[in-house]
Amino acid sequence: MKLHEYARYDAVGLRDLIRAGEVTAGEVEAVAREAIAIANAELNGLALPPFSPALHHAADGQLAGVPFLIKDHGPVAEGVPFFLGSRAIPGILAQRDTDLMARFRAAGLVTLGLTAVPELVLSFATESLRYGPTHNPWDRNRGVGGSSGGAAAMIAAGAVPLAHASDGAGSIRVPASCCGLVGLKPSRGRVPCGPDLGEPMLGMAYEFALTRTVRDAAHLLDAVQGPGIGDKYTAPPPRGRYADEREPGPLRVAVTTEPWSGTSVDGEVAQAAIQTGRMMERLGHPVMADRPELSWNDVLASCVAEGVAIASMLLRAPRQPDPAQLEAVSRELLSLASEYTALDMMNAFDAQNRVTRSVASFFTRYDLLITPTLGRLPAPHGTLRYNDPSHTFTTWLDSMFDYSPFTMVFNVSGHPAISLPLGHSATGLPIGVQLIAPYGREDLLFQTATQLEHAMPWDHRVPGFSIRNH
Repeated sequence: MKLHEYARYDAVGLRDLIRAGEVTAGEVEAVAREAIAIANAELNGLALPPFSPALHHAADGQLAGVPFLIKDHGPVAEGVPFFLGSRAIPGILAQRDTDLMARFRAAGLVTLGLTAVPELVLSFATESLRYGPTHNPWDRNRGVGGSSGGAAAMIAAGAVPLAHASDGAGSIRVPASCCGLVGLKPSRGRVPCGPDLGEPMLGMAYEFALTRTVRDAAHLLDAVQGPGIGDKYTAPPPRGRYADEREPGPLRVAVTTEPWSGTSVDGEVAQAAIQTGRMMERLGHPVMADRPELSWNDVLASCVAEGVAIASMLLRAPRQPDPAQLEAVSRELLSLASEYTALDMMNAFDAQNRVTRSVASFFTRYDLLITPTLGRLPAPHGTLRYNDPSHTFTTWLDSMFDYSPFTMVFNVSGHPAISLPLGHSATGLPIGVQLIAPYGREDLLFQTATQLEHAMPWDHRVPGFSIRNH
């Protein structure tokens, strides 16, 4: 298998080639290693050199033999160090697999490396002082989003077909939009989160993956979905629920391009969402202009509490990080967390509840909501300045949500949301459109996303840097 051939296949396509005996898993791994080395040299998407050998995995899983990468967001895989993108964290070895990592292994995914993230996975720009900027394969002068930015760069370039990602405020969907990928944030509770991610982050953080195709996301969710049950987990959960590609019946669809924060939205970005709504009408779905009514201050209060929960993990650690090795916003967050009270946290829980109830009420009238994913095109490097000492944590959030004003609401509410690369700018940059469904209705998202993938295909679009061209 040659590089350009490998890069044209998604995960299911590679899996099928291996099952048919047209290529061996070892041959796929070898060409994937070559592709990863080329892409990383160009884009700076890895946190460490590739693993040698690959992490242990089942030989007969649902996606057996498919190359894969995991994210540097904490202790994910036993024996693999984590840094959280920070110079202050020296590389602590994970003592065990998370529930989700155990499922990735059971699915047969061949884990070959660790992807770069911003410090403490808190930014929509993957350009930490530890790793430096990760470059966008569509335009190397622009960023890849965050915090799953290293994963997005490597997938978009064709180095791997899918990679582990997590989403605390949009960190799966934002890189998907920046890099022309599919990014699903599952419903709260659909996929287990690591004990150092999901539980302390107040149920607003989610783990899953980034992919190039809808069917890859559906097959992977089939393989890993289900509640976390720790050491009792011994077998993959039931398969076939999401990857059946049924078409949805007529859906009640709402479209909005108006952020709850009141910030402005780039015209090309807004138009991509509007065009998606028009396509849904042509596909037989009634479409209205509407959105949930909620308070942006409640969304911000929830996000501040989530940030404090992240900081509390460091404040409770046996050895405190050196503040001089932390970036400016991280220091501000630790200071805020040290003064945050139980009453503040209770007020944040109330705010989270109000947002959740408002979004849930909206979905008694509609089956689907369409929004832009970002408010802007992929940002040039240096636009989001995480190490700017003039920022407080709240002014940092304001700058982040000026860039991505549509994603955080659904982290707070727990509803499933997916970003699809349905738009393209006049300058050749990908534009993501976000679809949100009622709680627990990932099946509806996949059915609709598959319909749109056929009606508004994106596979013919290839970034300026791609393994397909090698």
